[in-house]
Amino acid sequence: MTEPVLRLSDVTFRRDGKQIIDGISLTVQPGEHWALLGPNGAGKSTLLGFCAAVTFPTSGTVQVLGEQMGRTELARLRHSIGHVNPRHKLHSALTVREVVLTGITATIDIPMRWTPSPDELARADAMIATVGMTARADDTWPTLSQGERGRSLIARALISAPELLLLDEPTTGLDVAAREQLLETVDSMGDAHPEMASILVTHHLEELPTSTTHALLIANGRTVASGAAVDTVTTANVTAAFDHPIDVSYTDGRWGARTKATRIEV
Repeated sequence: MTEPVLRLSDVTFRRDGKQIIDGISLTVQPGEHWALLGPNGAGKSTLLGFCAAVTFPTSGTVQVLGEQMGRTELARLRHSIGHVNPRHKLHSALTVREVVLTGITATIDIPMRWTPSPDELARADAMIATVGMTARADDTWPTLSQGERGRSLIARALISAPELLLLDEPTTGLDVAAREQLLETVDSMGDAHPEMASILVTHHLEELPTSTTHALLIANGRTVASGAAVDTVTTANVTAAFDHPIDVSYTDGRWGARTKATRIEV
């Protein structure tokens, strides 16, 4: 039987006496692409912190890539986890190529006294080509659009050949065209990296790529529904998670949502 890429077992998390996560379990197998959905304040960021091996639960267990948090060297483990965060902050104006290379060193900036090898440079250029950014490889970060930054960060995450890819609201701040370009990039990753698993965090259903296979809906730190995406991202479950009547549609592999019409008496 294949070893899960990620297993959260009845995890909880408390901060300042407040229950943030309350008994959530999740198992992600190689090649699965999960959506983590829920309203603001539901606990999505905390849960992603467990998956990234950066946050310890108050109780329960977290196993990432066969290693249990608390019993392994986390810095080594994180080299096999790709993380795409649109709020990625740079301390210097790196080029696209340099940003992608920091995925090898797992740092924000290029480390002092570190020089990439010819093979590493070739891998960076290959990843940049994969996300359609070759023409801008030598352009600096401040000159990029938000969509170009998002695609560059995907290349950065992929260069270390991660077994688990985490995408934290990757379409934040994008217009419709840039969002669709980025989602096409996400969809294409499955073909190039068939064994890689991913978890994408969002609270907008239209931001789910067609490659989404599974979904976990949470609210108030608890599981509302979990399983195959087409059976989980439904009108009933989304309405329950967001505590608001929402009609969910599913067409050609993409989801949509709109508030159910209500009549206001005057």
